[in-house]
Amino acid sequence: MTFKRALAIAFLLIGCMPGPGAAAVKSAGLTQVAGRYMISASSNIGFAVEQVGGGGIRGRFGEFSGSFDLKPGNLSRSMVSFELLPESVTTGQARIDEFLRSGAVFDAARHERIVFRSSRVEQTGPDTARVTGILTAKGHSSTEMFDVRLVEWGGRSIRFDVRGRIFRSRYDMDVGTPIYSNVVQFDMRITGQRR
Repeated sequence: MTFKRALAIAFLLIGCMPGPGAAAVKSAGLTQVAGRYMISASSNIGFAVEQVGGGGIRGRFGEFSGSFDLKPGNLSRSMVSFELLPESVTTGQARIDEFLRSGAVFDAARHERIVFRSSRVEQTGPDTARVTGILTAKGHSSTEMFDVRLVEWGGRSIRFDVRGRIFRSRYDMDVGTPIYSNVVQFDMRITGQRR
């Protein structure tokens, strides 16, 4: 459930650190920020699963890695690669964290990583794109899409907002439905450092 969201998020490609880039973003589009970036630990991979009647589960993943390679002049040839460790999930409630790591959801003891590899990057606006790729979690793989918006660029650092919706049932993680939504909503702030 939560993991899906994190996945999506992670691979979305990028984010950047605060700094002089905020102003630069207004005049720089995706075609001008080409380069290879490594995803920084300062990124935030957040997710939410709604519950009938309100509430739900909100959390984040603390351990992840990845990169994105933005191709100059042809964003469609860009590549995004992301991995996260489901063992690093945290909601602020130890009992829920243990449940999410268990075999009922992530099965983190047997499936140590959730992986996303892009197959297509499509520019949808001057500073927005849609990233499509294969997400693999708990031994299941499915095509997923994430919407990305360039937020900040400072030459060597970059930041993106990434959003996606993933169905838990595709990854054998739909325990608790319909009380808990089958949809995991990812809301990520991805920061990248140019290599």
